[in-house]
Amino acid sequence: MNFLINASALLFSAVIALYLFKNKKSQDTAQKDFWEKEREANSTRRKSLDNLDYIKIPIEKLPMSLLSDVPKAEDYKQIIQTLAELPIVNFTGISNTELKLRYGAPNIDLLCGYDQNYTLLVCTLQQWAQLLYDSGYINEALHMLEFSVSTGTDVSATYRLLCQIYIQLNTPEKIGSLYPIVEVLHSAMQKTIVRILQEAEQSVG
Repeated sequence: MNFLINASALLFSAVIALYLFKNKKSQDTAQKDFWEKEREANSTRRKSLDNLDYIKIPIEKLPMSLLSDVPKAEDYKQIIQTLAELPIVNFTGISNTELKLRYGAPNIDLLCGYDQNYTLLVCTLQQWAQLLYDSGYINEALHMLEFSVSTGTDVSATYRLLCQIYIQLNTPEKIGSLYPIVEVLHSAMQKTIVRILQEAEQSVG
């Protein structure tokens, strides 16, 4: 009996050791591949950024005159006006290594800045839209959220509020139009956003 127990324990230990060995080997290979790719990226020459998918903020279509007596609204407007003068590109889900490979290592600081501008844009649009919605300006909030979604935002609160507005305006069928946009998001939030859409659809039967 003791022999069987000892044999089982040895076999279990051997299986664990083999798993750890394979896992370490896989990690070592992945790490080696990463650093090789990083070295290649760092040696990539500067490339033109003229053809990037720059985002244009439609200032003329935003409710710049509403809630002028609300400090938060004025802050959001100022941020948006400032961003409207800056280059904005959505690089969500694209690593710095990949950016360097695509556009050249010397451009990485510029590209990171463009992406940071995008993050600030979609976060500000979400907060501003929520404020508008809470203040009773539903259509204005709707248009702002739809613009944000059109840029490929992965801010889950944007999709949640947009679904809420669609339901409130008796246009729940519009929720379905969001799936093609969400399906191509290169974001860890993709599954969460899909679940938000599904739950919104289920809430209206």
